[in-house]
Amino acid sequence: MPSTASAYPGPGKVTGDVVVHDPTMIRAADGRYLLYSTHGLLESRTSTDRIAFSRTGNAFTSTPSWWSRYSSANDPWAPDISYHGGKYLMYYAVSSFGSNNSAIGLATSPTGLPGSWSDQGIVHSSTSSSDYNAIDPDLFVDGDGKWWLAFGSWWSGIKMIRLDPGTGKQYAGDTTRYPLATRTGGTKAVEGPTVVKRNGYYYLFASYDTCCNGTGSTYKIKVGRATSPTGPYYDRNGVAMTRDGGTVVMASQGSVIGPGGQDVLPDVDGDLLVYHYYDANDNGTPKLGVNLLNWAGGWPTAY
Repeated sequence: MPSTASAYPGPGKVTGDVVVHDPTMIRAADGRYLLYSTHGLLESRTSTDRIAFSRTGNAFTSTPSWWSRYSSANDPWAPDISYHGGKYLMYYAVSSFGSNNSAIGLATSPTGLPGSWSDQGIVHSSTSSSDYNAIDPDLFVDGDGKWWLAFGSWWSGIKMIRLDPGTGKQYAGDTTRYPLATRTGGTKAVEGPTVVKRNGYYYLFASYDTCCNGTGSTYKIKVGRATSPTGPYYDRNGVAMTRDGGTVVMASQGSVIGPGGQDVLPDVDGDLLVYHYYDANDNGTPKLGVNLLNWAGGWPTAY
């Protein structure tokens, strides 16, 4: 593992419209890469080679009426795209900065293309009296057919609920909200979970520390692993992620500041770590980062 921040790898080459926050990406059946991100009504980009990206509109063409209960700006965040059961699914959050009056929504599409998404309503929500925040959703479908949704930001950290594969919403037979990762010190800064299964382990990636402050951002991506999707997750040193654990996968290096908001995408040449960072050579503009992951030794490292 890299011992200093300067040893973390820089992003792979990407060009075109790559100013993004909270990217999520999938490879469609025709080989195109479909990328969605925070801003607008969930901005859309496509690429044929994973290098050149072009803007292609927004997921939504109009705002579902329920959004206004959680955001006066009707501002959806942090999408998560996947393909299951012959259709594309997108989980996303509606909230306002610093508030946990929040909701996670679900949209579906036959093509995954902008303008084709149909609102399926609220999946899970939180209120100002909750000890958690229902944003930053990530769908994980296990090999046994069970569906899980990881989510959370600050407050008491990252949670997971079980979903019904038939509806994509919470499973009535298990309404437990499982804790996955929590900060135990003065800061509560952990958010943006991503769960994958590799080599018999479940891995939880999360973004730690502070986002969205340009070159002052302190975001970094950490990981832990477990033998069950609901945890407990431990880092490489055996520290529980519910006790502030987490092994760093990507941190600031050189002009690459505050990497986070990550997604993990399996591709033909390996797993991709897809994230945003702030470019110190461009006044802290948020940019798309893409790196391959190496799983040698049972722990992911970016290269």
